Amino acid sequence: MSMWLFITSLVITAFICNSPAYAYDNNPLQDICVAVNDSYASVFVNGKICKDPKLATPNDFFASGLNVSGNPAPGFGFKAKFVDVNNMPGFNTLGIIIGRLDLEPLRFIPFHTHPRAAELITILEGTVLAGFLVPDPANFYKSRLFSKILNPSDVFVFPQGLIHFQYNVGLKKAIFLATFNSQNPGIFMITSPNIASDLPVLNDILAKGFQLNKTQIALLGNKFS
Repeated sequence: MSMWLFITSLVITAFICNSPAYAYDNNPLQDICVAVNDSYASVFVNGKICKDPKLATPNDFFASGLNVSGNPAPGFGFKAKFVDVNNMPGFNTLGIIIGRLDLEPLRFIPFHTHPRAAELITILEGTVLAGFLVPDPANFYKSRLFSKILNPSDVFVFPQGLIHFQYNVGLKKAIFLATFNSQNPGIFMITSPNIASDLPVLNDILAKGFQLNKTQIALLGNKFS
């Protein structure tokens, strides 16, 4: 009996020691969790607390407006419009958002990453060159490019956290939907945050990092400022 007690205690201890404590569950523990703003609440779930399910309505799970383009990104030739928990509160805890992007002819959505989500794009109109970079484990100075020219009805996925881009190679506007498997995927633009951060990175560091001279870095800074 003492041996079984020892083994049982050992298993329980190992489980507890190797199970990190989380303030949330990977999957929702309730059927619905409609977001509600309450500045007096002290408990949050994925950034938003839940409305009493008895008070939820169909409108909490509905949004419209993706038939029109969104806000322009100055200097880059594209517009973006997203449906997320802020305009469709029923998205709360479901780990998904969707957006529409309009990309002008021969314009480019710069290299960027989404640290918390993979991205799935579906082409509605136009022709888009989409691609992402995978680090080469044998040489961290190199990357492998995965790219594809996409036409209407084509689907392409960017794995979570990898650098990727979209380029309109056609002569008319391209429109596509972007879906993310996170309520808050995040976005990090590869160049502009380094060049034009709130606390500027020293030009000497930027020059070494991008293998440019300080004059070239200064010119880049003027573009992103």
